[in-house]
Amino acid sequence: LEALQNGVYNHIGGDGRELVITDNTGVKLRAEDGRSVRNVDISMFINDLPNGRDTTCFSTMDASGSTSQAAGVVESMEAGTRLLLIDEDTSATNFMVRDALMQRVISREKEPITPFIERMRALYEQAGISTILVAGSSGAFFYEADRVIQMDRYHVVDITEKVKEICGQYQAPRIRAPHYQIPEFNRMIRVPENRKQENGSCDRRAKGRKGENDEKGQESGGREDRMKIRVSGRDGFSLDHESVEMRFVEQLADGEQSAALAQLLRYALTRELKENGCSVVELADRLEQLLDQKGWSAFSSPWIPCGLARPRRQEIFAAFNRYRR
Repeated sequence: LEALQNGVYNHIGGDGRELVITDNTGVKLRAEDGRSVRNVDISMFINDLPNGRDTTCFSTMDASGSTSQAAGVVESMEAGTRLLLIDEDTSATNFMVRDALMQRVISREKEPITPFIERMRALYEQAGISTILVAGSSGAFFYEADRVIQMDRYHVVDITEKVKEICGQYQAPRIRAPHYQIPEFNRMIRVPENRKQENGSCDRRAKGRKGENDEKGQESGGREDRMKIRVSGRDGFSLDHESVEMRFVEQLADGEQSAALAQLLRYALTRELKENGCSVVELADRLEQLLDQKGWSAFSSPWIPCGLARPRRQEIFAAFNRYRR
């Protein structure tokens, strides 16, 4: 799985990845207890929470394993992924699967979570998103798999036919989920006039910080000059005193990408969002367009720091989604 998640990058001759090529939009997904989630429609996986919270526009500063993983799927869809890479060991069990006995004991009407196994096929057929899942404890996934690969002492063995034959000898689990609509990806980012303003109504607007510098960001003493960056390798970075934890974004290759994400986020907060808000998708499009046309000079005037490596679009979205303001 590690080889596959790193296979989104071009390899260097002799580095051992010559035979590992992965769709470059692939996202390694896992549970992230405690992360922030802002205005994400997770209703395809979670609804009818006990406290009546709206899961079509869900926000929390301290997500559980299941809500964080549900948000991760939808955020990955928003970032344009065509492939999800999942390790059962780092996933929230109640998010991934419910066995037949649990389904009989607790009816669907009383269970707020629609497990991932019930959406795998629909994600592929409706959204064109494939899933590669490393599993070792639940056989329920076999019934949904198009292909089953066994790693036998580091050798790859295709056991699909054997598994399908065995599955035919047992009653299939009840893998039925209500129809769902693919979420509308129209989350907006805007910078509030008052930095202390709280996110009250759920209007899909995530709030950042007000930029005070001129359009080119070169005014002496401008907001961008005072917004300090501190990078902690692949674990993340901070803007002023606000930390952005990236340690569970496993496809970051090195700290130079974290440094680049910090530059992109600072630019977005102090220039792109200075006057008007825009959607997360529109903002990512604009940042990538600037990188293609002008390189790092567009983000780092009047001087360009060393040690910057371009992150993928998926990591740009990940940084936005983990910025708590």
